[in-house]
Amino acid sequence: MTTTPDMGTPEVDGDLMVFGGNDQAFLEFPQPHYAKMRARRPLLSVPGAVQTTTRAALDTALRNAGVYSSGMEGAPLGVERPLIPLQIDPPEHRKYRKLLDPLFAPKQMAKLEPQIRAQVNELIDSFVDRGSCDFTNEFAIPLPSTIFLRLFGLPLSELPRLLAFNERTQRPEGTTSDEHLASRQANARDVYRYFEAVIAERRHDEPGDDLLSKLLTTDVDGVRLTDDEIVDISFLMILAGLDTITDTLTCSFKFLAEHPAHRQRLVDDPAIIPSAVEELLRWETPVMTIIRVAKADAEIEGCPVKNGDFVLACLGSANTDEKEFEKPDEVIFERSPNRHIAFGGGIHRCLGSHLARQELRVALREWHRRIPHYDLPSGFVPEYSDGLRSVRNLTLLFPSCHPGEPSGRKG
Repeated sequence: MTTTPDMGTPEVDGDLMVFGGNDQAFLEFPQPHYAKMRARRPLLSVPGAVQTTTRAALDTALRNAGVYSSGMEGAPLGVERPLIPLQIDPPEHRKYRKLLDPLFAPKQMAKLEPQIRAQVNELIDSFVDRGSCDFTNEFAIPLPSTIFLRLFGLPLSELPRLLAFNERTQRPEGTTSDEHLASRQANARDVYRYFEAVIAERRHDEPGDDLLSKLLTTDVDGVRLTDDEIVDISFLMILAGLDTITDTLTCSFKFLAEHPAHRQRLVDDPAIIPSAVEELLRWETPVMTIIRVAKADAEIEGCPVKNGDFVLACLGSANTDEKEFEKPDEVIFERSPNRHIAFGGGIHRCLGSHLARQELRVALREWHRRIPHYDLPSGFVPEYSDGLRSVRNLTLLFPSCHPGEPSGRKG
């Protein structure tokens, strides 16, 4: 999860737009733009900021946490305290990951597969016989959101409230930077109050097997988390758990709807789905950029970085770098190795990457088992969100819309 700093109108480095903003043509097909960026140089400049273009430049920024901070100043979310562990730098960062990494380990996330599979099929049940769906709102949003609520031990009735928290953080009200910050600050206060109340109530209950109960009862080196620390972890989980998987689902299914040969491969050979997920993450990279702040004068690939500069680490460009990937402009489901960096890198690599992979794999497997053929509506014009790249209006049509063709449903 990341929210880019409010930098106004996109700046240019020569004739190149460095910061994508809300340019719909760029958001729909950013890969050619990334190639132009890399051809210019490893680091592009805008006032007060630099943007990486190559994998090597990005690795420098992400793997040197002592120089390039992941602190609060990099993302104006309106919070009063850092989001844990995303906005915590070493050495404190280590203690939080020591606690949280085991809770999100692959074996733990694998236990959720039956629950995810059931939820995927419940959502498909609600529209499969209709012959079409608003994929964004009927599948891509409720799937990760419902899994998050169950993981945290929160009632499903809380979904609208949590989605509103997330929306107000990612897309605040107002038109100016000051208005955006004020909106986010008001939202952050609401999030704090919400989780403070949940935690106070939960402390009176018997601990369960949910994540929030584990945060209340687990310690690191004999020290329990404070209520504020649990709130700050929970805040991050809302942003990371309710948005980035949705973004990946919408971008991936739009690609598959437009590329029937790739889609058919998933139908014919479901065993390829895990590697297909990795390749779709590489190609689409919904989280295009993550932010660091330079804490000293430094260099990235020979280019100067000044103390205080924002460093816009462009994951999307790194994931299509021709020096890192053979045939980077082709989507190759069998690509191996696939050293994509869609989940970030270094010590702040995405905590929930194993959960995200599990949800994406199950979603692609179950969907294509039941709905093997689907299309975009004629004349469909995608509407992309900025910051986090997502198709906000993705609609899919199934064969049952056409007389004489089966829905593909297998029960």
